[in-house]
This record gives sequence, structure tokens and C-alpha cells, in this order.
Amino acid sequence: MTLTLKSKPFAGSVALIRAGRRERQRRWLLVTGILALIAAGLCCAMLILGNTIYPLDQVVRALAGEKIKGVSFAVSTLRLPRMLAGLFAGFAFGVAGYTFQTLLRNPLANPNVIGITSGSSAAAVFCLTVLQASGAFTSAAAVAAGLATVIVIYVLSRGRIFSIGRLILIGIGIQAMLDAVISYLLLISSEKDVPAAIRWLSGSLNGSKMSELPPLVIIVLICTPILMVLGKHLHVLELGEQSASSLGVSTDKTRIALIVCAVFVVAIATATTGPIAFVSFLAGPIAKRLVGTGFHSLIPAGLVGVNLVLAADLIGQYAFVTRFPVGVITGLLGAPYLIFLLIRMNQKGEL
Repeated sequence: MTLTLKSKPFAGSVALIRAGRRERQRRWLLVTGILALIAAGLCCAMLILGNTIYPLDQVVRALAGEKIKGVSFAVSTLRLPRMLAGLFAGFAFGVAGYTFQTLLRNPLANPNVIGITSGSSAAAVFCLTVLQASGAFTSAAAVAAGLATVIVIYVLSRGRIFSIGRLILIGIGIQAMLDAVISYLLLISSEKDVPAAIRWLSGSLNGSKMSELPPLVIIVLICTPILMVLGKHLHVLELGEQSASSLGVSTDKTRIALIVCAVFVVAIATATTGPIAFVSFLAGPIAKRLVGTGFHSLIPAGLVGVNLVLAADLIGQYAFVTRFPVGVITGLLGAPYLIFLLIRMNQKGEL
């Protein structure tokens, strides 16, 4: 007896699977499009709003190179670098956080919690307060320290087999140690150096310059496609070490490639804007909730990160009498979610 692939039950199942895939694809496109439109609106608001509110047509003309008194300087020199820093840093934090959370199958496994941004922060504070180094040297040191931190965490978590729980616990311990180093550096620093370090540690877009942005833009544009290509392996790794290996995935090589790309992205973003709190922690879960299952949420997570950073910066600048750095606002948003997540994980017995 021969089996035919054209049997009605089989054909009905295939049609149902295809219909479900098309529905998920439409949802992905709709969510991604809406997030992109919101990001575009926030970018326009960043360029229009300020001590003086300029009409959109004047902003566009100034960006096109036309010299308009007052507008050209404010838009091209002050607001455009700030907007671009928020745009690319927010995207970087979003994709890096999503990559770590998906790779390690734990919502707590993001660069803020497992110590990567603390490594970059400790190096930057050392450069700012002790060496009094230039911005370029500080950025390079922050990136190098972020990479060194993740290498130490990964090596210590290896053991006989790779353990996600061990990596997270070691990362939290490394973060606590590095935070202590940062506190010590601030205590021994001169009074004139502390404000710059504190401002950088809080995560801020203030004082962003076009000359500081090319490394961030280049790294994001290079690493994002790589993370997208490796995305199919990322979802296979979610099935577990043995399942991924049985499906032909080289788990160690794939994991290292994903971690290196994500660390480069988050380290350069941290070096540019400081450790903007909780963006990498929030972006992935929000994107997954909006997009649903079945499609890669890397780009939506990056766009959520952009929207969080730009919206938080606008709120910090114009919603209160006193202006607050963007990291203060994102911290206020992220802390309640962290507490909620810990309570829910404890109730499920995951802690």
C-alpha cells in the first residue's frame, strides 16, 4: 500500500500550518511597522522640541544644509547627535538584551544583570577619574573591558558542561564586585572629576557629539545582520544543549559568535551613552509579547529599545521641572518590572 501526500487530512494540515504562518508573518510585519513609525515620530520630536520649538519644515531645511539663523546650530550641532545617539544606542541595547535572554533562556540574563555593562562602566570611570583620559580612549577602554568581562564570566561558567544557571550566578557576582570597584573609584576621585563620572554612570544623551557616533553606528550596522543570520540557530539553542547538538548545530561556536556580537554591540553603546538602565532588560520581553511566537523578534526588540530610550529622554527633559538623564527614567520604568518578574518566577519555582 502506498501513501499519498495529497490525502485530504494531510492537505488540510499543511493548509492550516501555512495559514498560521501567514497570520504570524502579518502580525510581525504589522508590529514592526508600528514600532518603526513610533520611532520615526520620536526622532522628529527630538529634533523639533527644545528650549525653542522649531517648525518641521525649518528642521528639514536645516538638515538639508540650508543655513537658518539659530535653527541650523540647534538642530545640526545639538539635537541631531542626541537623537542619533538615542536611536542607535537604544537599538543596540534592545538587540543585545534580546540575544542574551533568548540564548540563555532566562529573562534575567541580560547585559545589565550579568555584569557586562558593569565591566564597561568600571573601565570608563577609571579612565574619567584616574587617568582623566579623552573620550575616544575612554570608549575604547569601555569596549575592551566589556569583552574581557564576558570572557571571564563564560570561562568560569564552563565547568564540565555549559550551565546557564552557573553563568547567571557568576555574572551577578562579577557585577557586584565591579560595582564595588566603581564605588571605590568615586570615593578616591577628586571632586571635579566625580560629576562627569556620575553623569556617565546614570546613562545620558547630554553632550552627544557627531564625532563620537561613527563607532556605534558602524558596530550596530555590522553586528545586527550577523545576529539576524544566526537567529535560526538562536531558536534551536532554546531547545537545549542536547537537542541543538542532535539537530546539527555547533553549540559552542554558535554561542560564542552570538555572545561576541552582542557584547560588541552593548559595550560600544555603553561606551557612547553610559549604561542606560533596564533598556536591554525590557526590550526583549515587550517585543516577544507584541510579536508572539514563530518569528524572530530581534528587529522588534531593537525598535522597542529605540522607543524606550527616545521616549524616556523626552520625558526626562520636558515632563518635569528638573531635567533628568534618560537612565533615571528608564530605571523608574524597569525596576517595578524586575520586581514583578522575580515574584512571578519565584511563584513558578524558577528561582
